[in-house]
Amino acid sequence: MVARLPVWWAVGTMVAMVEPGRIKASYRTDLITVLLGTWFSLGLFLDAWAHSNVPELETFFTPWHAVFYSGFAATGAWILWVVWRNMQQGRRGLAAIPLGYGPAVFALPVFALCGLGDYLWHTFLGIEQGIDILFSPTHLGLIASMITILTTPLRTAWADQDVQAPSLVRFLPSVLALAFTASLVLLFASYADATIYQANGIVRAFSFDKAEGGSSGTNRLAASITVTNLILLTPLLLAARRFRVPVGTATILQIVVMLLSTAVANYENLSTAAAFVLSGIVIDVLLWKLRPSEERIRQYRVFAFAAPFVTWVSFFASAGITVGRMPSVTEMWTGAPIAAGLHGLLLAVVLVPVRR
Repeated sequence: MVARLPVWWAVGTMVAMVEPGRIKASYRTDLITVLLGTWFSLGLFLDAWAHSNVPELETFFTPWHAVFYSGFAATGAWILWVVWRNMQQGRRGLAAIPLGYGPAVFALPVFALCGLGDYLWHTFLGIEQGIDILFSPTHLGLIASMITILTTPLRTAWADQDVQAPSLVRFLPSVLALAFTASLVLLFASYADATIYQANGIVRAFSFDKAEGGSSGTNRLAASITVTNLILLTPLLLAARRFRVPVGTATILQIVVMLLSTAVANYENLSTAAAFVLSGIVIDVLLWKLRPSEERIRQYRVFAFAAPFVTWVSFFASAGITVGRMPSVTEMWTGAPIAAGLHGLLLAVVLVPVRR
């Protein structure tokens, strides 16, 4: 007996009309786009690791840059082939560009120009070795164009009014796009990234330990929790505005972010990473029970408070279990999850001020 393919795959292998003159990319096209985008995202993380951990790095031509730019070349070639294929079918101009792919087509030459600028920058000004890598103008141009390319599947799904309550498999390209985008944003905010903290560092920082810089170390961790919280929560709240987010989305997001975070941290933050993955599972349960959306605004706001609260309770619990004691300043580790929840609630009010 021939296995029956899911309806979404059968439809996804064809090019469907969405509006006059514009077409929608297939599911398979979006999946290939985000997987190729994953290639050069991993290349960027390898390059960031090298800038921070290879002191003798003095040239633009490195294995890490090879992974990064070859991934971009493959992604760019794929997107251009999709457009060329549509042109071969008689479409011209914007009509040849699938819905949601227009910004990516624009971002390709921007990325290429920033790549050339990065080569010239390194040639004449040298190789960054610290936090300056995150503020290089050419690097900021690269990351902005990368995010534009990576979020293409999300724009495709957003524009398709038939996609309201997708299954996890159907939503997978969008989930990966959200996860890698969050990872890239967090990478460029790594000076305020709480995911890279080790358990000992968490306990000492919220104990006002002089080994962690005293109050300055405490301030840094508190600020990192605030920034990291908003970066991880925003993709979920954004998706919940438009879709019935499928169970598994939060877990995938946390796994992707933590895989890349642990690599940058030289795998010294494994207990912290485990806490974030565990919180992702609990957040998926919240998505299943609450079904947050613009129409269900009360549940949307409850979710916006509960998701970060669970995340940071897990964060401190993992640190305490690993070290064998909690931070000595009780107000810090008990109040930080509540503050994060309130920040999430405020973000929900900003994103959805009234019921649709």
